[in-house]
Amino acid sequence: MYRKILVAYNGTPESRCALNACIRLAPGAEVEVHLLGVINLATYLMAGEFVAESAITSEKALLEKELTNGHKMLSDVGLKVITHFESGEPINVISDLVTQLGIDLVIIAHSRKKPLALRWWRGSTDSLLVEKVPCSILVASDG
Repeated sequence: MYRKILVAYNGTPESRCALNACIRLAPGAEVEVHLLGVINLATYLMAGEFVAESAITSEKALLEKELTNGHKMLSDVGLKVITHFESGEPINVISDLVTQLGIDLVIIAHSRKKPLALRWWRGSTDSLLVEKVPCSILVASDG
């Protein structure tokens, strides 16, 4: 049985699949579910300081709202949820939290609708994460 689960969530329909996968596992009230939202500042900083500050403020507000909604969704089914809002490269943030918190399972989402060329050029977040975390990973799919 998993004692500590980390769910990566950003409010997208794909990431809602990760929330649903966690609920379907029915881990029980004694399990800690860590809900993680990550804002990747590098993508904004390339746009310039003025644009970046405005965009980051807007993105943070949106992600905080989504984390509140995700927290409610998980706690409404009786799960003990701890929310984390971090900034940085998502894979590194997830890896660091897995180590710091002693996470047993990471749940992430994957969209099959992403074009093959885009996946190839960007690389696979899923495979990079597999190399960085010493725990199980559940990849929830949107179909």
